[in-house]
Amino acid sequence: MQRKTGIVVALDVDDTSIAAKIAEWVDAIKVNYPLVLSKGISVIRELAAYKPVIADFKIADVPHISAKIAELAFKNGAKAVITHGFTGSDSVKAVLKVASQFDGEVYVVSELSSEGGKEFMTGVSEKIVEMAKKLGCSGIIAPATRPERIKKLREIAGNMQILSPGVGAQGGKAVEAIRAGADFIIVGRSIYEGDAVKNAKALAEQLREVLK
Repeated sequence: MQRKTGIVVALDVDDTSIAAKIAEWVDAIKVNYPLVLSKGISVIRELAAYKPVIADFKIADVPHISAKIAELAFKNGAKAVITHGFTGSDSVKAVLKVASQFDGEVYVVSELSSEGGKEFMTGVSEKIVEMAKKLGCSGIIAPATRPERIKKLREIAGNMQILSPGVGAQGGKAVEAIRAGADFIIVGRSIYEGDAVKNAKALAEQLREVLK
């Protein structure tokens, strides 16, 4: 994924008009189940008119079902999908195979940004990153709420891209995440709750210096 501002907006609201307003200040738009289930999967193509769309379906199933989920996302205009790695390499390989047919990207969750993400995932996240790198995934998802984990996972990830959620409402700091090794920060509520344009612009300006 090409980086300009370092911002991926998590569009977790029904008001898709926000995308057009803030497109100048973000590098990609991330959609999750709430938006897709309420608007239909065609919303991916609608948003792709403004910026590349990452389908954050956190795919976590047996290989043939994982492949079908990925195919639906890519067929409807997604540039990338997010998949879990704890399901094992066979499921991740199935998603990668589909992505290759669409020139798509695959990002693997290492550990969630929430507190619960530390209960089980931190213990296996490094192995998940090793697997993602070995299989040739585009990158990983690592928590902005724990910059020390980003730093550690960057050592394993090498030149894979790191996308970091949890900035803003969850307590993560954008600059800290980038300095720890993230390529992009994922931000939702801190942008769309309030003046989205003002918030996105301010965040982009905040990151401009650290991204030089």
